[in-house]
Amino acid sequence: MKISIASDHAGFEQKQQLVDYLASQGHDVVDRGPDTDDRVDYPDYAALVAHDVVGGLAERGVLVCGTGIGMAVAANKVAGVRAANIVSPEFAALCREHNDANVITLSGRFVEPGVNQAILDAFLSTAFGGGRHAGRVEKIAALEIG
Repeated sequence: MKISIASDHAGFEQKQQLVDYLASQGHDVVDRGPDTDDRVDYPDYAALVAHDVVGGLAERGVLVCGTGIGMAVAANKVAGVRAANIVSPEFAALCREHNDANVITLSGRFVEPGVNQAILDAFLSTAFGGGRHAGRVEKIAALEIG
């Protein structure tokens, strides 16, 4: 699977580890930065990944900041993105199955790297459930302004 990934300074260390992990799992990973842990503004990096996903350059997106919250808020401003801030593998599977999430945001400060790897495994291996959930996802899309 082709995955676009980025972080801010707070998520930089885990992003680097996750790039290596995803590549070791056979994924095609596009690292959108940053290249150092110097202070940056997370919306800039959330936008890069969000546009990769909605533009078809990546099938899924991964964003890492201190909590994952800011990245989720920023990514969800891009029409077509359904980003979820996730802290457990169970929630990762549910955000895919029920919400067809296409971007996941992770905490680089409060969630251990091994847990984030398990979260990504669940996010990337779970299919959208469709059925009763499809109509709800359509209603979410209808809320987008542009």
